[in-house]
Amino acid sequence: MRVLLCNYPAFPAASLAPSSTTLITHCKTPNLVTTTTNSFSWPQKTLIGVLTGSLSLVLLTYSPSSLALESHLAQSQPSSTEYCREEQVQQRSEMSPDLASNEAIVKEAWEIVNDSFLDAGRHRWSPESWLQKKEDILDTSIQTRSKAHDIIRRMLAGLGDPYTRFISHTEFSKMARYDMTGIGINLREVPDEIGAVKLKVLGLILDGPAHTAGVRQGDEVLEVNGVDLRGKSAFEVSSLLQGPNETVVTIKVKHGNCGPVQSIEVQRQLVARTPVLYRLEQMENDATFVGYVRLKEFNALARKDLITAMKRLQDLGASSFILDLRDNLGGLVQAGIEIAKLFLHEGETVIYTVGRDSQYQKNIIAETAPLITAPVIVLVNKNTASASEIVASALHDNCRAVLVGERTFGKGLIQSVFELHDGSGVVVTVGKYVTPNHLDLNGNGIEPDFQNFPAWSDVTKHLSRCHTLKQG
Repeated sequence: MRVLLCNYPAFPAASLAPSSTTLITHCKTPNLVTTTTNSFSWPQKTLIGVLTGSLSLVLLTYSPSSLALESHLAQSQPSSTEYCREEQVQQRSEMSPDLASNEAIVKEAWEIVNDSFLDAGRHRWSPESWLQKKEDILDTSIQTRSKAHDIIRRMLAGLGDPYTRFISHTEFSKMARYDMTGIGINLREVPDEIGAVKLKVLGLILDGPAHTAGVRQGDEVLEVNGVDLRGKSAFEVSSLLQGPNETVVTIKVKHGNCGPVQSIEVQRQLVARTPVLYRLEQMENDATFVGYVRLKEFNALARKDLITAMKRLQDLGASSFILDLRDNLGGLVQAGIEIAKLFLHEGETVIYTVGRDSQYQKNIIAETAPLITAPVIVLVNKNTASASEIVASALHDNCRAVLVGERTFGKGLIQSVFELHDGSGVVVTVGKYVTPNHLDLNGNGIEPDFQNFPAWSDVTKHLSRCHTLKQG
């Protein structure tokens, strides 16, 4: 096998193909769509309402905090003669971290679990037992904040869910690397009273680019660089907001439901680094070119950089692809879902979600034609988890790829991260994933089609049989 082009120092590829010979011809660094810098300071600040984590999490919010800081950002309010009904965006009452009592912090964590937690088969949670726990805990005075945090840790540990946990203020702040936009906001689609969807700022990094420029919690985003956002999803708009580091994006926002409309210039400051490594390979004794793409995690740059890599490899003659998800523990769930859609035909199922809340009862499907239709091998191992398993199962169950390697990890739970009023947070399991073939991912993982790298002719035959069986 010859490596004809790559965007990183080549490493031994003998495990990727039957050939035992690898000849490094040359490696070039491609112009990916984004760059990063180590000179940032704003990501070290607090994240409000951003729901992400070290494994795959969902970008949602729980009672997004307005906090006392919003008072100095306030714009002009409607006059007393104008009645303007603000939408119920589940805003928390303003409360400084220093003013939140220890008991209030513990109660806040208890309420989050009570409203959102999904017991994924362990049967340790019930409304009755959880209510009793609240009464037991709050029956006595909690003297220190450290004691309050310890109580929350023990309370969550009692659920028997390894993914539901307490995170400190420092850990919460580090989640800035999952910012989807590069300007320090996260968006959520909020339906209004007539069924239309508005895009609201329900995640905001304090002292981040958007916050510094004047964007506020709860603002509605109307335009990005003059593009009307009506009919666009939160993920599509997040992609529009992305761009090279330190460039400027102009966004038009409406402050609140009744406030003024304002155009704001925001300088992008990216935290995430590209997770995509790729190279073009030529098989020994064959004129076939194979595009190898390694995806290390699902962060804010994953989808855009993967598209760049796939298109470049395809333009250079790749007629088949290897997607390496080994040791990829996940990242942003939405990034994983959108990447899976790149390989699927319109109408095909990416994943099913199940949860207590109706927002987690979904059949997520691809809406457009695939980026590529060439055969794909997905490399997996025991550390392929969460968002990686969503991609692997979506491609496998829709007969778009064969899986090669080891059984995957089996992490099919959805977590959301909720900020508490003192800047700490809790990560809570709120749902689970079921594959297009109706396999519960959690605790099971996905069995590969091949343990060793197959010949491409075997890949083609396997996918052909899969299509035949699927069509009945």
